[in-house]
Amino acid sequence: MAESKRHRDILNLLQQNGTLSIAELAGRLGVSFETVRRDLRPLADSHAIVRMHGAVALPSMLGEAPFERRLRDNPEAKKAIARELAATIRDGDSIMLDTGTTTSILARELLGHRRLTVITNSSDIARTLATSNENRVYMAGGELRSDNGAAFGSTAIDFIGRFHVLHAVISVGAVSAGSGILDFDFEEAEFARTLLTRGDRRIAVTDQSKFNRSGLVKVCDFSDLTHLVTDGTPPADITGALEAAGVACTIARPC
Repeated sequence: MAESKRHRDILNLLQQNGTLSIAELAGRLGVSFETVRRDLRPLADSHAIVRMHGAVALPSMLGEAPFERRLRDNPEAKKAIARELAATIRDGDSIMLDTGTTTSILARELLGHRRLTVITNSSDIARTLATSNENRVYMAGGELRSDNGAAFGSTAIDFIGRFHVLHAVISVGAVSAGSGILDFDFEEAEFARTLLTRGDRRIAVTDQSKFNRSGLVKVCDFSDLTHLVTDGTPPADITGALEAAGVACTIARPC
């Protein structure tokens, strides 16, 4: 790919997503870390982007956290997915949620439920559900990331390993017919992989923009899931792989 086109692709990705890590850019562009770093130098030199601690952003977007921006991506689809899944969760159930925009929206859809037991690594999810309706909320410990207020690493993983829940729900970075569920961050993928082992129902939530998208780190095979909830029919190859793995796919339609 010509460098000038890749530069345009980088700027378009940042416009759509806000701040992105070097790993995320490499995964989405299908190139090496070194290639991305080389492409970023002239963009940074010309002040088209701002580099910061392994990530990059457009100068105009630095005032708002990336997680807050991602909450506005495909909001109707994410709300439909959250509403569909929330309808399958009953008062008094136990649920484990990883950090993600769709899981945060799910937490808001669960505000009408009572006596939930919630385990999460997301400060946003914990804050949403901790003070209402006799819920009990347990939050995994560790250093909170500045972009999404979530805890990762061995401390968080050890913590969730002490629980077993009815519903284990992960957000998704990418879905591939050949590779299964993928993400762009090693620690996020590791946490999600462990979380799935702690639930009777093992659920991935994703809007259809993630289908056949490239990801950097594998989270799990389709066979590690029991359910996928999305907002559109997956492509034929993904549908076939889900059926072969025995995964129930639920299509949520926006109201």
